[in-house]
Amino acid sequence: MPKFVIERDMAGAGKLSAQDLKGMAQKSCGVLREMGSQIQWVESYVTDDKIYRVCFWDGSVGNESSSKTCNGSWARGRETRE
Repeated sequence: MPKFVIERDMAGAGKLSAQDLKGMAQKSCGVLREMGSQIQWVESYVTDDKIYRVCFWDGSVGNESSSKTCNGSWARGRETRE
């Protein structure tokens, strides 16, 4: 599967607890799976106002449709270049 970076805008992301971040990652992966995607989380990075997730994803769900369903915030997925 191709490797993607998913960038998510989220005000106050840097103030979230590790438990909150883990729960959000699990929910996001679950939403994509329910929509028919195969996804495997690799790692995440958090800044003050963004969350970046690195994952292997079959890309079977368009970025725009998935971004509108992941906890109500916008996300953009981009395939990495190796």
